Amino acid sequence: MIYDCAIIGGGPAGLSAALVLGRARRKVIIFDDNQPRNRVIRETHGFITRDGISQTEFKRLALRDLAQYDSVDIRNERIEVIRKKDKTHFELATEDGTLFTSNKLLLATGLKDAQPNIPSIERFYGTSLFSCPYCDGWEMRDRPLAVIADKNVYKLAKEVYTWSQDVAVFTNGEGRLEEDERNQLLAHGIQVYEDIIAGLEGENGQLQSIRLEDGTLVPRTGGFVTPLWSHSNAFGKELGCEINENGGLLTDTYGRTTVWNVYAAGDAAHIVPAQLIIAAGTGSAAAIGINGDLTNEYFSNKTQ
Repeated sequence: MIYDCAIIGGGPAGLSAALVLGRARRKVIIFDDNQPRNRVIRETHGFITRDGISQTEFKRLALRDLAQYDSVDIRNERIEVIRKKDKTHFELATEDGTLFTSNKLLLATGLKDAQPNIPSIERFYGTSLFSCPYCDGWEMRDRPLAVIADKNVYKLAKEVYTWSQDVAVFTNGEGRLEEDERNQLLAHGIQVYEDIIAGLEGENGQLQSIRLEDGTLVPRTGGFVTPLWSHSNAFGKELGCEINENGGLLTDTYGRTTVWNVYAAGDAAHIVPAQLIIAAGTGSAAAIGINGDLTNEYFSNKTQ
């Protein structure tokens, strides 16, 4: 079988795209290795009608919706290789060597995060330390919060101040604040610690304090950290897709990359801002672009 579109990634972008394409009666296959970027987060927020939903429940409801459309095939498998089969088709190989052929390709592979090199940080990430104040700031409001970042620390500290005026910034000996930035933070009562963090203390995922290398303990009960991100795979680069200014795959409004028949959606393309609802929206837009291109190609071929 030749699919109209193969979707790599079963997160909100890929699932949303599959729904739109399924409703457009397109033959679609989704490959999902079930390694979402937000798998350690207990709840997701900011998605209207689904505020506070768990990643597991969101996935269950999405798969329930897709089950209505028999043209959508879902495979819980990882794609290892993608190559051009001819001018208009791609060949995809799974880990066991099974091959699939598709006309269009949607990369909805998301990103993967690596936490800063701070002892014990994984114990708290997803429970009392988070990456996005728009996603989890409400739940952390009015608490003594930490902002741990080596890049964009000034911007993140100002954002977090919206939810709590008890904020302390930690650059972990690596981040850099300009003098005027430091002065502005201090003027708003935001503490600044530029020493190396020796460890985080607390129980059951709940942060209690941050210990600096000189032994100083700074009481904090939660906060936000900037993880180091990278693409989940090299498919975009291998296919020759250009990169945008934020490091994502460059796309137009309808998810088209700079490579013909290759589309991208979700965090893989729209790195900033990154939210569940934005990823789903870009998946829907890419699906409309894919369906429109398939339709135009069909009519063009009929007149040639």
